[in-house]
Amino acid sequence: MRALNAYEERGMRQTIIALRLLLLTFVRNGELRLAIWEEFDLENAIWRIPGERMKMREPHVVPLSKQAMQLLRELKTFTGPFGFIFPNRSTANTAMSNTTINRAIEYMGYKARITSHGFRGTASTVLHEHEWPHEIIERQLAHAERNSVVKAYNHAQHLSKRREMMQWWADYLDEIESQALKVD
Repeated sequence: MRALNAYEERGMRQTIIALRLLLLTFVRNGELRLAIWEEFDLENAIWRIPGERMKMREPHVVPLSKQAMQLLRELKTFTGPFGFIFPNRSTANTAMSNTTINRAIEYMGYKARITSHGFRGTASTVLHEHEWPHEIIERQLAHAERNSVVKAYNHAQHLSKRREMMQWWADYLDEIESQALKVD
């Protein structure tokens, strides 16, 4: 969090928002970079990712914390209400490149130590340590059920519990960030 705050002084604001949204939502890099505004229901704090962009080809619903909503509203002032939420700076009709996010992580000093995908593992670990239910965490990560019988019968989204967990996670990150700022 300290490195991200330091990077804010020299990095592009859209890239910083992308990094923060990856931390806040547990989505994969490509799911975020290729997102379009039409997938977001900002009134109800929900992001609906279509199945064709998901690893398991199933649509995924992401409840959005207050912090994620604030970032999305700010982002909209840069990009407008249509098209990619993270358009490529050079080619307007394409999305931000995969390299952009990974380079930002490198510039922060974490080359070969963490990737944007690693944010998902960190979130899972911390949430399990704080005793959030495994099935809620796995559903938020959009992991497929491995048990074929359970998969055939259980299609629960656990949306209200996931919303509660995502807000807890966002508040937890805010607390870590405020502690990091106190140390500086």
